[in-house]
Amino acid sequence: MSIVTPSPTAVEPEGLYEVVDSQVVEKAPMGALEVWIASRLDQAMGAFVTANRQGRIVTEMLFVMDGDRDLKRRPDVAYVSFDRWPRGRRIPRTAAWEVVPDLAIEVVSSSNTADEVLAKVQEYFQSGVRRVWVVYPSTEQVYDYDAPTSVRILARAEDLDGGAVLPGFRFPLVTLFEDEDQPE
Repeated sequence: MSIVTPSPTAVEPEGLYEVVDSQVVEKAPMGALEVWIASRLDQAMGAFVTANRQGRIVTEMLFVMDGDRDLKRRPDVAYVSFDRWPRGRRIPRTAAWEVVPDLAIEVVSSSNTADEVLAKVQEYFQSGVRRVWVVYPSTEQVYDYDAPTSVRILARAEDLDGGAVLPGFRFPLVTLFEDEDQPE
């Protein structure tokens, strides 16, 4: 990650970025596999929340996590319930959405460091996120956090479960990590 100083005339920098303590930080793009996994989660969760009228699923959305600290984060996938942003209320035409998601998902790529991922998990919970999933494609595991120090590590044979944050949602990790072009 590199720090980007926007020009005084630019309203928002171009490309993917986050803001940490008022510093604009360029977000490295995900690799093809990581984008594929984020897309699969987006599709499965999006279909589920639409059918059950529970909220919205977004990808790469910039959220205002803490206005006082000028902290804006961009989870790879996020869920915002209708409890936090009511149905029918339009999403604003701003660079960052001023709502804290219920669920934040990070898909770890080679450009992420362990310290960076753990810092995001901490910040998400400090900001009011209720659950965090950290997906590790290289080991085919998902770290399911329900608190900063409470994590359940899920392997390929297990299911993601939305629990109280996304009631009724279940998604088999074998489906998340399978390669559709490989014979079964």
